[in-house]
Amino acid sequence: MAIERAEEYRGKVTGFVIMACLVAAIGGSMFGYDIGVSGGVTSMDEFLREFFHDVYEKKRNAHENNYCKFNNQGLAAFNSSLYIAGMVASLVASPITRNYGRRASIICAGIFFLIGAAVNAGSVNLAMVLLGRIMLGFGVGFETQAVPVYLSEVAPTHMRGGLTIMFQLAVTLGIFGANLISYVTQNLKPWGWRLSLGSAALPALLMTFGGYFLPETPNSLIERGLTERGRHVLEKLRGTNNVNAEFQDMVDASELANSIKTPFKDLLQKHHRPQLVMAILMPMFQILTGVNCILFYSPVLFFTMGFGINSLLYSSVLVGVVLVLSTFISIALVDRIGRRALLITGGLQMIICQVIVSVILGLKFGDNQELSKEYSIMLVIFFCLFILGYGSSWGPLGWTIPSEIFPLEVRSAGQSITVTINLLFTFIISQAFLYLLCALKFGIFLFFAGFVFVMTIFVYFMLPETKGVPIEEMTLLWRKHWFWKKLLPQNL
Repeated sequence: MAIERAEEYRGKVTGFVIMACLVAAIGGSMFGYDIGVSGGVTSMDEFLREFFHDVYEKKRNAHENNYCKFNNQGLAAFNSSLYIAGMVASLVASPITRNYGRRASIICAGIFFLIGAAVNAGSVNLAMVLLGRIMLGFGVGFETQAVPVYLSEVAPTHMRGGLTIMFQLAVTLGIFGANLISYVTQNLKPWGWRLSLGSAALPALLMTFGGYFLPETPNSLIERGLTERGRHVLEKLRGTNNVNAEFQDMVDASELANSIKTPFKDLLQKHHRPQLVMAILMPMFQILTGVNCILFYSPVLFFTMGFGINSLLYSSVLVGVVLVLSTFISIALVDRIGRRALLITGGLQMIICQVIVSVILGLKFGDNQELSKEYSIMLVIFFCLFILGYGSSWGPLGWTIPSEIFPLEVRSAGQSITVTINLLFTFIISQAFLYLLCALKFGIFLFFAGFVFVMTIFVYFMLPETKGVPIEEMTLLWRKHWFWKKLLPQNL
């Protein structure tokens, strides 16, 4: 039985917390870089000519259907292979994160990122390109399994939302960095694409070596029997010796966690049903917004819509800047107005923008014509407003909420489910997007808008507010919800 004693928690945001979060969140920049760089590279003629010559020829053909110029499953696999590899790796990372600590998984992720960047930069055939992306995918699997949990466990309760969103901020900075580097290197022929892919090694190095200096989370130390060391780290994180209440909550949660020998099996029990539903639907809805298609295919989209080659990557850099700024909005508001308000308003904003983009393309953009300058500017504006809505809501909170709702005994397993679902749907959408763009044309944005509508309704009725609720007391939240309390055992 969980006991409410959050009011007894003491502590503040110390420099120790900030530094730990900064180092851990570097992993997010790797995830973002790998998302962003693929779109930039696939718009470079030298890369296409060497590895996807038929796409290169269709891109240059003025009579080819605008929506179908990049419709190639091999090119889609260049993007999607990272995510299917990440999905597999996340399942392996879960027991490592639980049994050896969050820090160990972060270091493993950094090593995989280093190998992947090196292989991609030196690729001489398509097999090497795909192998490099798979190694990067392994890094994504470990990093997305460990970093959000690490941040949520290190952060003080009253600041947990904002500090956990640092992961998403790092992702957006990585996307922006990738777009900027691709914009610069597009004119460095013929090896600019190699520099774009190889540049991922720098944040990978920071992540790997920084991981050695990270403190393990108190929750993980206590769970693994290092109780006194866990208390010492907790005191350093909170900047006070008066951590008795929070420490006792962690000890109680750890005792329960250690009694669970099969966390994935226990996750299927009825008393974890609400958290399991959220771990599946939150990351699924996050991807079904269609945002990943805009992020890693933004250069392709802008080219498809008639933008000149000189503005191709410039426009995607603008999208990256908006994504970074929107994440700061989320950090500022998440612990003030709460998660639900951000998710609902962000969802409504995304729906409006997607409908307007679809109408503009449907009325003003044909299969073999370019948009006028005025309508091209309007498209960029509404793309940016869409990104603004996503980046301040579903982008960060799609990771934050699942990372904070699970009790300690199934936290790593729960995060593994979240990561697996996220990467599975990212793989499906990224592999299918170029085909769907060719088949549905401007209707692709109405397709995604329908999903955004459904997920906004879901949040309104089914997601309780988690703002200010300690992780150790999160299980009490579901007992107060109008729907979930009907499903939970009475003795929870």
